Parts: sequence; structure tokens; C-alpha cells
Amino acid sequence: MNPISCDGAGWRRFVRGFPATKPMILIFACSPFVATSTSAHGASREEPSVLQTIPDAPELADANALRSRLEQAGARFQFTYYGDSFANPSGGVRQGFGYDGRASAIFDADLSKIAGWPGGRFRASAYQIHGSSFSANTLDNLMLVSSVEAPPSTRLFSLWFEQSFGSQASLRIGQLGADQEFLISNNANLFVNATFGWPVLPSNDLPSGGPSYPEATPGARLAVKPTDGATLRLAVFNGDPAGPGPGNPVNRDPSGLAFRLRDPAFLIGEIAYAYNQDQLSVSHDNPRLEGDATGSTTQARSFIRTQDSYLPGTIKLGAWLHMGRFADQRFNVLGGLLAISGLPPQRHRGDAAVYGVIDQAVWKTEDRSLGVFARGVATASDRNPVDLYADLGFTLMGMFPTREKDAAGAAFAIGRISPVAQASDRDAVADSGARNPIRDYEATFEASYKIAMSGQWSLQPDIQLVFHPGGHIANPVNPMSAAPIPNAVVFGLRTALRF
Repeated sequence: MNPISCDGAGWRRFVRGFPATKPMILIFACSPFVATSTSAHGASREEPSVLQTIPDAPELADANALRSRLEQAGARFQFTYYGDSFANPSGGVRQGFGYDGRASAIFDADLSKIAGWPGGRFRASAYQIHGSSFSANTLDNLMLVSSVEAPPSTRLFSLWFEQSFGSQASLRIGQLGADQEFLISNNANLFVNATFGWPVLPSNDLPSGGPSYPEATPGARLAVKPTDGATLRLAVFNGDPAGPGPGNPVNRDPSGLAFRLRDPAFLIGEIAYAYNQDQLSVSHDNPRLEGDATGSTTQARSFIRTQDSYLPGTIKLGAWLHMGRFADQRFNVLGGLLAISGLPPQRHRGDAAVYGVIDQAVWKTEDRSLGVFARGVATASDRNPVDLYADLGFTLMGMFPTREKDAAGAAFAIGRISPVAQASDRDAVADSGARNPIRDYEATFEASYKIAMSGQWSLQPDIQLVFHPGGHIANPVNPMSAAPIPNAVVFGLRTALRF
């Protein structure tokens, strides 16, 4: 069988007979299986960028040249696309296929170059979110299998100004996301499931899921570096990005232009200490993180030392406080049982949580490394549906000697339904006599392998096991059976492009 040519004519000849599957055929037929190609004599050569591999598009070269000139003048544009395809052969509410995707455009302005404003920086970003909302419609689980999944919308996300004071401090004001700088594990960024970014606990406990993808909100953040290894971040946000109401918050703020300012405040602080750091870094991209002006999530990086045996790591401790009022998970306004009274719940003033994050390199060579991570979050049981959360896992850069830019990993996450909420479920069962399931926890296991096709293009096969979807709730397809939603097996493939 003759090899498939990946020049323009080769692409067109091969896919002409397969119009229905053209996108996937192009991905697999014309993708290099190494990040750096090797000639017959063993000499490596640099792979072309994504734009350079598209046939019959010379005008893109002019676009790249224009972008380079703009960057030199202080204006930087980033364009990314993430597409996640899924299928669950077993479990969930139903079996099926789904796709969730997101295109993003990010504009950064270096005001020192553009306007002579030392230390000034401006950012604006917008998303186009589309797809089938696979988790919501197929699994009904809490930990979304895709970190880009959200109801379809075209929306503003970031819009802020930052003033740096040398290299020791910066102040950022505007529309922000807490998930961009807080509660981040760099090693966890490899994984596709949303909980390894902004975890299931804040996304289910805070109003509108908290200031996180895809709902940013007005706020201010101060970052200070008292020593070379330590960073302190403090931030205050409007406490309800989309405002109160039923359903998904994206449907209440479909454009990202709510700019709410009068909701009770959400405050968060974090101290991070990075040790044994050096210049050669290993970082994992995550579609929820926009990164700095170069596209790099520098504050979340792990590092590899190549000159000595000290292994690098980062420890973070943080806490948040929401100033709003939160519904009790079991008791009504009169102190009776919420599940059987029909009365509104008691309201508690304020909600707080504490968390910790650790990223640690445990093995390394010059171009390969093994890192581990763990995170934990705890909050009050009486006013939160999820009161404890933990995840842990590992990532391996360069599983094979010739694939040093590939990344593989496995991770596990679990979120506990609070004992108070569980007790309310038991109250309902005792009152009705029905044999409905009692919520207890949801957990997920993910194994993933990220194939670096080029510096701007990657493919990521993925498998996820979802345990107790929805926290072990009754299957909505057949609620009279009192059977919980079955555990699910989900196969996926992520395509990531950076222009």
C-alpha cells in the first residue's frame, strides 16, 4: 500500500471518497507520530506549525508575519481550539456519542510598548462554546468529563488591566476568573475532566459555580512575591457571576456581559512556595487556563533541574470566604425537616473553605520526568452539597525515549456528598417509604496520553471511569425503579490546536 502524501494534492485525493469522516481522516492520516521528525540518517528536523501544514493557504504566511510585527509593537493575539469527542459504551443515563468544543481568542497589550506605560498590561478574551454537553445529557454527573463543556454560547471571558511593580508585585482589576490563578495543580492540568481544573466542590457549592470558566466576574487581585520562592495572592470578586436563578448560569448570562457588582463578595487567598526551581520548566496546557502574555501558565509550573539531584516542587495553601447566605441542606426555616415539610430552608450567613495543593517531581533525566500531585478541599457540611474533595495522580513526560514531548498520566478524584445532605435523603426515604438511593459520593478515574503532533497541535486519547454519577442519584430515565445511575465508562479523544 502506498503511503499517503500529506501535501495538498495528497490530502484532497485521500479524503475525496470519505466526506463524512473527513475531519478525523485528516487528523490521523496526515499526523506525524513523533513530535520531532527524524531523517533516515537520524538527524532531527523541526516540525512545521499548524498553519504551515495547511495546504494551498499562502495567505497564512502573511498573517503570521503581520502577527509577528504586532507582537514586536506590544500587541499579541492567541487563538486556540479544543475539541473533545466522547462515547460511553456502558453506564450513565444512556449510551451514546458526543462532542464538546471551544474556540478562543485572546488579546494582550503590553502598554509599556504601546503607550509608554511602564508595567501596564491589558487583556481581553472571548470564547465560542459549542457541542452536545455530553456529561449533562448522557451521564448526569457532577464531574464533567470535558473541561470545555458548557451550554453553547459566544461570550466574553476576561477583560482586565494589570499594573506590575517591578518583579515583586502586581495588581489586576477587571473581569476575572478565580480558576486562572487559584487552586491550580500544574500536573493536574494534563487531564481532560473538568474537576482536575476547578474542582467539583466549588463548582457545586458556590453561586454560579464561582468565578470560573465560563463565567468570569468583576474583581481585583493582588500578587506579591516576598521571596524568590514564595508568592502570595489575594483577590476579591463579585460573589455571583451570573446572578441568582434556576438552571445553568450560562443561560442566565449567555454573553458574559452581566458585569454584576452588587452581589455579596467572594474573597480568596493563597500562599505558594516553590522550591528547587530552575530555568527548564515542564508545564501542561489546560483549556481553562489562559496563561500569561506568552501563553504560558508560569504561576502553575513545575520545574526540572538539570544540573543537580534536587527535585523541584510547589506547595500551596489557600482559603476562601463567601459573604452571602447559603441554604441548609437538611432543616427548614422553622427547624423542621426540609425533605418532608415543603418549607424554605434555613439560611446560613457566609461560607468558607480551606485547601491545599502539592506538585512534586519524583524522578527526572535531562528530557524526561515523573511528577505527582495531590489536592484537598474542605468546607462546612450544613450549607454545602459537597463538603470534602480530594484528587491525586501522576504525569510522565517522555514515556518513550523518542517521544520526549508526549505526556501520559493517571488521576483519581472524589467528592463527598455532605453528611447533612445524606441525612436529608434518608429523611425523604423514611417519610415516603420509597427505596430511593441515598447520595454519598461521586468519583472519577482518568488515564490519558497526550501526543505532541507539533508544537501547536496535540491529540489526546483518554479513558474515564465515572463512579456514582450525580453522587448516586436515581436514574431520571426510570425514576420509579429507584435504581441509581449506573457507573459509566467513557472513551474520549481531545484535539488541541494553537494558532
